[in-house]
Amino acid sequence: MKHISGMQQRPQDSGYLPVEDHGIIGDLHTVALVGVDGTIDWCCLPRFDAPSVFGSLLDAERGGSFSVTVRDAERTKQMYMPDSNVLLTRFLGQESVAELYDFMVPDHPSCPASGIRQIVRQVRVLRGRATIDVYCRPAFDYGRAPHEVHAVGNAGVTFTGPAGFLVLRSSVPLTPDGAAARTTVTLEPGQSLELAAQWDGDGAVREGVLCPLDGAEAARLLDKTLQYWDGWLRQSQYRGRYREVVERSALALKLLVYQPTGALVAAATTSLPESPGGGRNWDYRYTWIRDAAFTLYALMRLGFTEEAAAFIDWLHQRCAQVPPGAGLQVLYGVDGRADLPETVLDHLCGYRGARPVRIGNAAARQTQLDIHGELMDSVYLYNKHAEPISYELWEALARQLDWLQKNWEEPDDGIWETRGGRRRFTYSALMTWVAFERAMRIARHRGMPAPVEQWRDTAAAAYRFVQDHCWSPELGAYCQYPDSATLDASLLVMPLVKFAGPRDPRFLSTVRRIEEELVSDSLVHRYRTDGGGRGDRGDGSGGGDGLDGQEGTFNLCSFWYVEALARSGRIGEARYVFEKMITHANHLGLYAEEIGPAGEALGNFPQAFTHLALISAATNLDRAIAAHHGPASRHWHVG
Repeated sequence: MKHISGMQQRPQDSGYLPVEDHGIIGDLHTVALVGVDGTIDWCCLPRFDAPSVFGSLLDAERGGSFSVTVRDAERTKQMYMPDSNVLLTRFLGQESVAELYDFMVPDHPSCPASGIRQIVRQVRVLRGRATIDVYCRPAFDYGRAPHEVHAVGNAGVTFTGPAGFLVLRSSVPLTPDGAAARTTVTLEPGQSLELAAQWDGDGAVREGVLCPLDGAEAARLLDKTLQYWDGWLRQSQYRGRYREVVERSALALKLLVYQPTGALVAAATTSLPESPGGGRNWDYRYTWIRDAAFTLYALMRLGFTEEAAAFIDWLHQRCAQVPPGAGLQVLYGVDGRADLPETVLDHLCGYRGARPVRIGNAAARQTQLDIHGELMDSVYLYNKHAEPISYELWEALARQLDWLQKNWEEPDDGIWETRGGRRRFTYSALMTWVAFERAMRIARHRGMPAPVEQWRDTAAAAYRFVQDHCWSPELGAYCQYPDSATLDASLLVMPLVKFAGPRDPRFLSTVRRIEEELVSDSLVHRYRTDGGGRGDRGDGSGGGDGLDGQEGTFNLCSFWYVEALARSGRIGEARYVFEKMITHANHLGLYAEEIGPAGEALGNFPQAFTHLALISAATNLDRAIAAHHGPASRHWHVG
């Protein structure tokens, strides 16, 4: 093994990797995004919503990164080790082949050093002689806090500053270089290089006791990590035809769960734009009641009841902390904190110049009435298929239903968190019906005390409101809110939540109208962002979402479209759309929030909502195909 110093920093004028050119690793506290070129472009330590330590995804110069690259490699390929979240990047050259293993040790008693937040990176040379360049430059507190770099013998370096303490252990000496550390080594076949970036927020690790990382320790951590993921995935009960993509989605969802509390973040990143260079940039590193409830349903469908139980406990705590007479917030921190002020980081240029870069999320102060429906639907399923809920949780939920009963007729901000003013959104009324209908089911099944007659009256009123005021004869469809000309893809869930039969004439007509206006090459937009549509009367009734710019198609809605097609008997079309959606995943089977005009990933990545919708669509499509008992139709129309 030959040690070389003086390697040049990763070029910053080459731009940013596309969002989809990343994989994700994690330890159930936080995650890291690893590019196909071997660079960690994003990681917040010690947990999802902490300030970034590596943030070049949002600013190539100021954000900080950790790269491991192989000189003269002409191509790279990435894959996950089977049944795991261990990422393998292969560097392929004419005369050499090297592999980079990236993983984080899960927070689980079966894993050694599971209490340490660390990124382990191991390079192995398989063929030829390979020269490896390592460059690590953290940028604490989103690049706002300075730090110093100190070499610790041959064991590695420490990055020390007021915002944190990062230790980079290595199997070869590292050289401080300003705010960074670097090295270059040439490896022969069979040789390896080991690195581990360990977070130590309080500086408990002392420089004098730092030990080099050797191959045996790295191999032991890798083996235990692989065993953990294999053991976890073995709990899956899914045996359908889409097993590979379903299990990858389950593994991605598990990475987005914060193990200490059971909370699930909506996505791993903040401020990745919904349109190239646009300003629809939001922080998704928090727990939305809606997303988490849907995820509980998806994981429970696959047999992961431990995660479902953890979320139920987290939910109980949130309900218990709500002041008397108040409703649940839309979203919370993974630790349950309610104060999530939205601020702008002006010093960061944003992904490919997309500003602003935001942290925090003002949607926490919005009113979104629909969350109670998603919540009660998931609790109903948990109570039915997993474990009976406690009396204390039932009482807490009943208080929330009492609040909803008093407030459901008020305008709200809606499922899509629009900022164009509150309205009486159709979807919110629909999910109000779901909330009380599911609550009545639980009460009947368990004999729980409940004002059932009041709930029945409220459910009936919400149902009639949707049918009497939200159906537009002019559009031939349910509209986004009464008297609007805007279609809304969220209403594709009507048969999923049993509000309408899958072949109900009004629902089928709504699907046709959505296909005409919101579906493009099988991909579905949420709504027209300008509030318009073919039924727009030009009198301002179309509205708008109060935000500048456009957005891509919304992956969640595309999978809802699959379910709507399958349930309405259009099996061949449903299968076509689903399998086409699979091709829009990245090379590792991961999805961002949206898909752009050229098929690029838009929005935060990876997004939990998309992966849970994929699981639901796959399981229901399996069922529909089995019930169909025949070949899919060869003739279909896709808008």
